[in-house]
Amino acid sequence: MRIDKSVIKKLFVLIACCILFAWLVLDTARATALFSAVWNLISPFVVGAGIAFVFNVPMRAIERQLADLHRPGFRRALSIVLTILCMVLIIMFVIEMLIPQIQVTVASLSQTIPPFVEDVAGKLMVMMQDHPEMSAWIQDALKLESLDWNGIFKETLGFLSNQVSTVMGGAVSVIGNVTGAIINTVVSIAFAIYCLARKEILARQGRRLLYSLISEHHADETIRVLRLTNATFSNFISGQCLEACILGCLFAVAMAIFKMPYISLVSVIIAVTALIPVVGAFVGCILGAFFILVNSPIQALTFVVMFLVIQQLENNLIYPRVVGTSIGLPGMWVLVAVTIGGDLMGVGGMLLMIPVTSVIYALLREFTDKRLSERNIPQEKLQNQPPEIQSRFRRNRERKERLRLQKMKQKFLQMQNQKNK
Repeated sequence: MRIDKSVIKKLFVLIACCILFAWLVLDTARATALFSAVWNLISPFVVGAGIAFVFNVPMRAIERQLADLHRPGFRRALSIVLTILCMVLIIMFVIEMLIPQIQVTVASLSQTIPPFVEDVAGKLMVMMQDHPEMSAWIQDALKLESLDWNGIFKETLGFLSNQVSTVMGGAVSVIGNVTGAIINTVVSIAFAIYCLARKEILARQGRRLLYSLISEHHADETIRVLRLTNATFSNFISGQCLEACILGCLFAVAMAIFKMPYISLVSVIIAVTALIPVVGAFVGCILGAFFILVNSPIQALTFVVMFLVIQQLENNLIYPRVVGTSIGLPGMWVLVAVTIGGDLMGVGGMLLMIPVTSVIYALLREFTDKRLSERNIPQEKLQNQPPEIQSRFRRNRERKERLRLQKMKQKFLQMQNQKNK
């Protein structure tokens, strides 16, 4: 009996997967260390690919505007430079608006807080003098007279001396981590620029490798899913940016109506932080309320109430419709994706789960349509209000009920006939 080579390959793959799974279960610590080392090695390139994917969305729009340039290489290079320049200008604009206002706010608070603390301390001293029994009770509760102040002083000095060495070691570790982060950032940006410059070549090489490894049918299906994923993620980025702009404008209009200060600053902060679904807007609310609090606590409270109202409007109407429409996902499933993604992976999960859910939703819809057409399900059963569909159990029950009624009727007729005789 000849054994098919495909069966041998499948058995080999199955045995290899079982061995790998057993190793992961039995030696979790070493497997985790290995995966961590591999991730540290490839993370700059993964981050660079993510940066290239995000930058590719505005770069395509810029490249379409430069279609009159007949030199493809120069057009691509100019598009990359303009994209990076736009991103840098946006970041610098936000920082330029944010940092000076934070400095002014902190300076104002530094002038306001000390008098407040002195006033509270003075009131406490007066209260202690007016109520000596309270002072005696506090001293007795804390047992201040029985404390060994020399011992406490020596222990404090020992603790500080031990912490000095710890802080020095931590400083060396922080310097190493910062240096590594700078190197990884440079590598990621360089790799992202390379991917943007040669994206068509990389895509062609990926297709060649895919067709060389798997069957043509599976390769076609994989490429179709990857293209759907690319379009979904690109539309999600565009929709998220549009939603952030809408939210920033809403806050600007509402703050202008209530005559609040720092309208442009707070609106920009809200728009930037709203790029992170759900959570980002709350961060913007905290910063905005912090800035307004310096001028007027009442206006800060009004801003928080206004934020809660606009946030409900944004979560239930704007975000599901704008982002959900851009990626072809109904608003209900957008809310589900944000909730599940946030619980699983935090902020990154929120950003990732929405387009992933959209891709799954589209593939499941295609699969459902294909299966329904193959099984020839009547269209009237797929309408919004389908006719009543009886189960086999219900049909059998109704048949037995009819038979029982017929038997009762026959028995009644027999009894009447016998009675008449």
